[in-house]
Amino acid sequence: MGNTQKLKRIIATDCGSTTTKSILIEYVDGEYRQTVRGEAPTTVEKPLNDVTRGVVNAVTELEELARLKYNDNSIKFIKDETIWLSEKDGEGVDAYVSTSSAGGGLQMMVTGVVAKMTGESAERAALGAGAIVMDLIASNDKRANYEKIERIRQLRPDMILMAGGVDGGTTKHVAELAELVGAADPKPRLGSSYKLPVIYAGNIAAQDIIKETLGNKTDLIITENLRPILERENLGPARDKIHDLFMEHVMAQAPGYNKLMSWTKGPINGKLVNIPIMPTPAAVGNIMQTIAKINNIEVLGVDIGGATTDVFSVFTEDKVFNRTVSANLGMSYSISNVLATAGLKNILRWVPFDIDESELLNMIKNKMIRPTTIPQKLEELVLEQAIAKEALRYAFIQHKEFAVGLKGGQKKREIADAFAQSVSGASIVNMMSLDLLVGSGGVMSHAPRRNQSVMMLIDAFQPEGITRLAVDSIFMMPQLGVLAEISEKAATEVFEKDCLIYLGSCVAPVGTMKPGKTALIAKLELPNGEVFEESIPFGEVRLMPCGVGEITKATLKPGKGLDIGAGKNQEISCELHGGVVGIVLDTRGRRPFSLPVETSERVPLLKKWMKEFDVYPEEIL
Repeated sequence: MGNTQKLKRIIATDCGSTTTKSILIEYVDGEYRQTVRGEAPTTVEKPLNDVTRGVVNAVTELEELARLKYNDNSIKFIKDETIWLSEKDGEGVDAYVSTSSAGGGLQMMVTGVVAKMTGESAERAALGAGAIVMDLIASNDKRANYEKIERIRQLRPDMILMAGGVDGGTTKHVAELAELVGAADPKPRLGSSYKLPVIYAGNIAAQDIIKETLGNKTDLIITENLRPILERENLGPARDKIHDLFMEHVMAQAPGYNKLMSWTKGPINGKLVNIPIMPTPAAVGNIMQTIAKINNIEVLGVDIGGATTDVFSVFTEDKVFNRTVSANLGMSYSISNVLATAGLKNILRWVPFDIDESELLNMIKNKMIRPTTIPQKLEELVLEQAIAKEALRYAFIQHKEFAVGLKGGQKKREIADAFAQSVSGASIVNMMSLDLLVGSGGVMSHAPRRNQSVMMLIDAFQPEGITRLAVDSIFMMPQLGVLAEISEKAATEVFEKDCLIYLGSCVAPVGTMKPGKTALIAKLELPNGEVFEESIPFGEVRLMPCGVGEITKATLKPGKGLDIGAGKNQEISCELHGGVVGIVLDTRGRRPFSLPVETSERVPLLKKWMKEFDVYPEEIL
């Protein structure tokens, strides 16, 4: 995985739509650590029209901070207006890698014969490669052909991924989809001087038909079928082609990217080679998969931004990766969509005081038109975090609906037999087996108290059994994802030590019982030598101190009919990892848990939980 010994100093950047972020990773005292970070405005638009200007500015800040840190003015990362990659020890840097979501990221359309089968597989391939899926065109999506043609023409994606049919099956519907794309003759979003890339990853029997229909009109690339049989997905080849085309076509059209692509280099097998720029979401998915594989754990991560919320997961023994983009759920540009999706009542149910509805609506509209503002009053912070819980909750619902097992039984059948099917397989997201839940994004990473991040994660995702909680400190997951391409060791060490801030662990027995009945008998041997022992009633929350790197020995017995991971009524003994917040014992039981409708009942309950979580000052509670 690369010549790790040579990697003493690495620079990684993430070119976002507004900000270019840079980090310096160094080999210090036998381990890799992130030492300094810098940022500068992204310069992909007019008047500069050159993404490398922002990169140079962000790396220049790194250079200045590194000089101050080490009191050494000879440190130099920029030479002749480029990032200095030197063969000599102590000069320049040994590797430079980058990710990008500037210019709106990677925007794709996908097609499939059956929306909930090959269509869904095509979506998974595109999303896993870091794309935003603008639309899915399927033979059974109930739109008239002229509507589909208009839609393809109107959206102007960066590329189209076409799937459909198992190998050797009927070619009729795949041919019809190719004719629709050919009739639409879509033009790419960036640059009019090249043909739109189309990847065909469907029934191999239809390859000649596809070539005949689209070969002259598009830049056609044919790869392996992503659903060769109903029972198996083969997403890797299609994802690889998407990455290649992202570099060759999309990035090549964006101002300055050709220059930037010539800069990104690192050692692989002892040779300095070009390291492709990766779409930001694909890089986050990469580090999630690397961590899950190396530690043999199941991971769920969320990045809640201003316009979108991305959810990433790695579940099952096979470490199946899924990513979803909730393009209408965000905390600034899309905040009104959160209101429209969740409804006023669902947001207000998390607010521990009476508030005039018009006040909440004004706050939401102000945030939408002034997206960079932050809450000025405590009440505004409480409202913002209530909105975040609903945005996260709905993004997670969408993710669970998408992260499913494959539809299609063991019996052999043609695609036409399944044409009318609209229901996919069962979700593979299992909160009881989840090991690590990671939150990132401004509202999560920059919450004034880490306890608030814990509350948002638990209330939105409602973990079951025993789950570790963490947040990304400064959102460096993209840079670490692309770094994993040349050194998994460097990426995972920095991820564990500098990127993740461990918040603690959540213990949550699942099931339902009458309020007041014992839901959990907990005995915890705390690191300070104290022993906590309590029978906790149903519907309560407890927060126990246990710091970063500390471990608490626990004996946990769930109440009658409840399950904590070993089966109903089964006691378990385990070790619980601490964090900056501690260990949360959550006996609110049934998932999803319901809050009382009446304000007079709900508000005292919220205040009680929030006091236990220690999230807000006393005056508001």
